[in-house]
Amino acid sequence: MRKMRTLFGFVHCCCCCCFLLLLPPPLWVSLAAAKQLLRYRLAEEGPADIRIGNVASDLGIVTGSGEVTFSLESGSDYLKIDNMTGELSTTERRIDREKLPQCQMIFDENECFLDFEVSVIGPSQSWVDLFEGRVIILDINDNTPTFPSPVLTLTVEENRPRRQEADAAARSSVFELQVADTLDGEKQPQLIVKGALDREQRDSYELSLRVRDGGDPARSSQAILRVLITDVNDNSPRFEKSVYEADLAENSSPGTPILQLRAADLDVGVNGQIEYVFGAATESVRRLLRLDETSGWLSVLHRIDREEVNQLRFTVMARDRGQPPKTDKATVVLNIRDENDNVPTIDIRKIGRIPLRDGVASVAEDVLVDTPIALVQVSDRDQGENGVVTCTVVGDVPFQLKPASEGEGEPQNKRKYFLHTSAPLDYEAVRDYNVVIVAVDSGSPSLSSNNSLLVRVGDTNDNPPVFSQAVLEVSFPENNLPGERVATVVATDADSGKNAEITYSLEASPLSSEAPGGIFSIDPDSGDVSVQAVLDREQRDTYEFQVTARDKGVPSLQGSTTVVVRVADRNDNEPRFMQDVFTFYVKENLQPNSPVGMVTVMDFDKGRNAELSLSIQPSDHDQAASIFSIENDTGTIFSTVSFDREQQTSYTFKVKAVDGGEPPRSATATVSLFVMDENDNAPTVTFPSNSSYTVLPPSSNMRTVVATVVATDADTGLNADLNYSIIGGNPFKLFEIDPASGVVSLVGKLAPKHYGLHRLVVQVNDSGQPPQSTTALLHIFVNESLSNATVVESQVARSLHTPLAQDIAGDPSYELSKQRLSIVIGVVAGIMTVILLILVVVMARYCRSKGKHGYEAGKKDHEDFFTPQQHDKAKKPKKDKKGKKGKQPLYSSIVTVEASKPNGQRYDSVNEKLSDSPGMGRYRSVNGGPGSPDLARHYKSSSPLPTVQLHPQSPTAGKKHQAVQDLPPANTFVGAGDNISIGSDHCSEYSCQASSKYSKQV
Repeated sequence: MRKMRTLFGFVHCCCCCCFLLLLPPPLWVSLAAAKQLLRYRLAEEGPADIRIGNVASDLGIVTGSGEVTFSLESGSDYLKIDNMTGELSTTERRIDREKLPQCQMIFDENECFLDFEVSVIGPSQSWVDLFEGRVIILDINDNTPTFPSPVLTLTVEENRPRRQEADAAARSSVFELQVADTLDGEKQPQLIVKGALDREQRDSYELSLRVRDGGDPARSSQAILRVLITDVNDNSPRFEKSVYEADLAENSSPGTPILQLRAADLDVGVNGQIEYVFGAATESVRRLLRLDETSGWLSVLHRIDREEVNQLRFTVMARDRGQPPKTDKATVVLNIRDENDNVPTIDIRKIGRIPLRDGVASVAEDVLVDTPIALVQVSDRDQGENGVVTCTVVGDVPFQLKPASEGEGEPQNKRKYFLHTSAPLDYEAVRDYNVVIVAVDSGSPSLSSNNSLLVRVGDTNDNPPVFSQAVLEVSFPENNLPGERVATVVATDADSGKNAEITYSLEASPLSSEAPGGIFSIDPDSGDVSVQAVLDREQRDTYEFQVTARDKGVPSLQGSTTVVVRVADRNDNEPRFMQDVFTFYVKENLQPNSPVGMVTVMDFDKGRNAELSLSIQPSDHDQAASIFSIENDTGTIFSTVSFDREQQTSYTFKVKAVDGGEPPRSATATVSLFVMDENDNAPTVTFPSNSSYTVLPPSSNMRTVVATVVATDADTGLNADLNYSIIGGNPFKLFEIDPASGVVSLVGKLAPKHYGLHRLVVQVNDSGQPPQSTTALLHIFVNESLSNATVVESQVARSLHTPLAQDIAGDPSYELSKQRLSIVIGVVAGIMTVILLILVVVMARYCRSKGKHGYEAGKKDHEDFFTPQQHDKAKKPKKDKKGKKGKQPLYSSIVTVEASKPNGQRYDSVNEKLSDSPGMGRYRSVNGGPGSPDLARHYKSSSPLPTVQLHPQSPTAGKKHQAVQDLPPANTFVGAGDNISIGSDHCSEYSCQASSKYSKQV
C-alpha cells in the first residue's frame, strides 16, 4: 500500500522572485527556462474560483495601466488567469488527484502536479514573454481504505507459534497484529501467533480486521480474516535476489523473454515444489507481461510502449505446494528502453491576444513586424538523441520561428518557439497564409513531422461598404400587397469579419426631405427593401430614398446608394371623359368632313394602358356612326355630311374610349350636337296668296282691319323673327301694316277716287344676318259690293304682270277727268254753252248708234240700276207711313274674293290657269242684302279679254318695273283671264265710269 500523506490544508508559494524587479523583461525568459520559476500548491477537490496565486506580483510586474496583460497558454482545463491583474485561480472543473493521468504511475514520494504556461503581453502585442509554472496537487483524505476482498484467508501451521502476514490489524487470545516498516518505506501488517494451535481441536479462526487511514477525519473499513490451521510445512521458498532489475526495449514482440526468477525450497516432495505468481502487481503489469508458473520466466505478453509506461515495478511470489503452502516474494523493476519510434509532435497554440482556433490564427494586417502570433511547442516522446528535435518554417511566407527560451535546463525533447512576423502583412494583397512547420528528431534513422497553421490576415476597418451602383432604379408595379419585396440592395466590403458585416438602413434622399420609413422598410441583414403600403402610380409615380450600409468595425464605416423606385402602371383606371355629356353647337350648311366638336378623354394610367382608341358607337335609332367620325389622337369629331337644321335640328350619339391595357377598360360619353340655324331660308307668305283679293267697302271706318298677312320662316330664332312692311302700292297712305303681326289696317278716309283695285306690295323681312325677305301682293278692291267677281279677278291677274314700281291704287282716270275739267273751265269759259250743245248732240247720236248695235231700241231693262223705272201715271208711288221714300242699304261691307278652281279649290300654284267657268269667281258678301246693286255689271262687255300668262321666270325690268316674278314661288302663280266683255267707253284698266244705261244681262 501507498504511504498515507497528511494534508497541509493551505496553498503555499515558494517563489523566490523579488530580485526580478531589477531585471529587464528579456531576462525573464532565461530565468523561466532555467528553473520552475512559478510554483504553487493546491489541495485537490476544491471548489471553483479558488485563488492559487498572483502571477503579476510573483513576477514583480506592476499592473493597472492596461498596457501589460496576461494570457494562460496551457493548463486552461483546470486553471484560469485574470488578463489584467494576473490572478491565478481554479475553474469550475473539479481536480481529482487520483484521476489525473500524470499521477497514475506514482510509486514513490514523487509529487502530483499540474503544469501551466502564462504569457505576458506588451502593448499591441509588441512583445510577448512566456513563463512556466507548476501547481502541486495535494492529496486530501477523500478515499476510504479498502481490502481486496471482504473475506481474507490465511493458513497457519498447527503447534507453530510464529508470525504470519495479514492486511489488517486485530487482537485475540491466540493472535496479535503488528505493523512493521519495510525496506521500501511501506507499512507491512503482521499477524503474530501467541497461543498453541491444534488443528485437531480447531481448524480455523475468523477474525474481524479494521483498517484506518491517517486522515482528518480518518476513514476506515473492515474485512473478515479467516485463519485456517494446517499441518506442518517447515521450509519456505527463498528467491536468489530480493530485487530483480532488467531493461526491455520498447515495442518488443510478444514472447520475448525478459528474465528468469529463481527461488529454492529446502523441503522435499510436494513441500519443495515451487510455483511463481504475480504478487502486488497492477492491472497493466498483468496485461503486458507473462510469468511462467513453473520456470519463473518473465516474458512479453503484449508490446510495451515506453511513452505510455517507462517502468514497470511489481512483486513476484514463490509458493510451495505444501499444506499450508509457504511463500516468498521478490521485487521486479523493469525499465523500458527507448526506441526512436515516435515522430516529433508539433503543437501550435495561441499566444497573447491573437486568437487561434482549429488551426487558424487571425492576425490583423496592422501588426508590427516581429510580432509573435503563435506559440509552437515541438516535442518528441522518445528520449535522448531520439528526442532531440529541430524545426523550421517551410516556404516563402512572412513568418519565422524564434526560441521562446534558450536556457540550459530546457529539455531537449521539448522545445518552445514563437512564430513571429518577418514582414508587413497586407490583407488586400494576401488574405491567408498556410504556414508549414517541419520538425526533425536526431534519431537514427531520423523521424520528421509537420504541422501547418493557417494565418488569416484580419483586415483593419479601412474600407467602407461599397454599392455596385450609385443610383439603383427599380420598377415596381402598383396595387401591390403590403410587405412585398421591392428590391435587394447589396453592398460589398473589402474587409472581413466584423468589418465586413453590413447592416442596412433607410434614410431620406438628399434631394428629398421625406423620410421613407412610413412606406418602405429594409431588412438590416439581407438588404431586402419591402413596401409597407399600397402604391398608386396615379398619386405618385416615383419614390427616392437612400440606403446606407454600415459595417460593424470599430470605428464603423459606411457607404450609401440612392434607390429610385418607379411605380409601374397597371391598368386599374378606366378612361375618363371630362364630361358625361358633351354638347356642341354647329352651324348648318357646314361643309362635309368639317370638325364639329372635340371630346376630351384621359386615362390616369400610363403607357399602353393609357393608349386610347376612340370610336362612334352605332345606334339602332339613327345613323350617327355613318354620319360622324372621330380622330383618335385629338378626339375631334368630323361630319361626313352637310347639316340642314330644317331637316334635323340635333344629333345624339355615344363616343366610346377603349384603352390598350390587358384586360382593356372602356368608358362612354354622350355627344349632343345641336345644329345652329343659318339664315338660309327666306320668309314664306302663307296668306294671302298673290292672286287673292279683299273687298273693302268705301264706308269702312278708320282702323278697320283689312287683312292679315301671315308668313312663316323655316329658320329659327332671330332668323325667324319676322317684320312686315308696305313697300309699294300705297300712294295715298290709306293702309298701314303692323310690323310684328302683319295686320293691314285702313288708316285713311276713302274717297271716290279710291274706288277700285289697290295692290299693296308687302315685304316680309327676317332678323337674320344678312336678312332675308319675301315680297307678297295684297289686293284690296274698294267698292260697295262685289257683283261681278270675274272682272276683279281679271284685274288682279293683270296686276301680277304689272311692275311693282307702278302703283295700282283706285280709279286712275279720276284725276285725269278733274284736270280736263279745270282746263275746259279755264280756257273756254265763255263758250261753255256752245260746247255743251255740241256735246249733247254728239252724245245723242252716239247713244242711238249704240242702241242699234247692242240693245233693242226702245226696250228698257226694268232691273237696270241706272235706268229710271217707268211708272203708270195712274199709279202713284207708295210712301211709307211717314211719307218718306225708302232708303237703299249702305254698301260698306267687305268682300274677299279669291280665284277658285272649278272644284272650288284656291289657285295657289304658279302653273294653274283660270277658267271661264261661270263658277270661276266666288265671293262672300258681308252685310249686303238681296237688293244690293251689282256694280261689277258695269265692267262686262262683249269684247273678249285676252288671256294673260304669268311666269315667275320672266326677267325683271329693273327697279322701276319690278315684276311679281321676284316673289317666292309659293306666292307666284300663272293666271288666265276669262272671256268677259266690258264696256270700253269710260273704263280704265282697273275701274270704269258708266255714263249710259246698260241692258241687264240674263
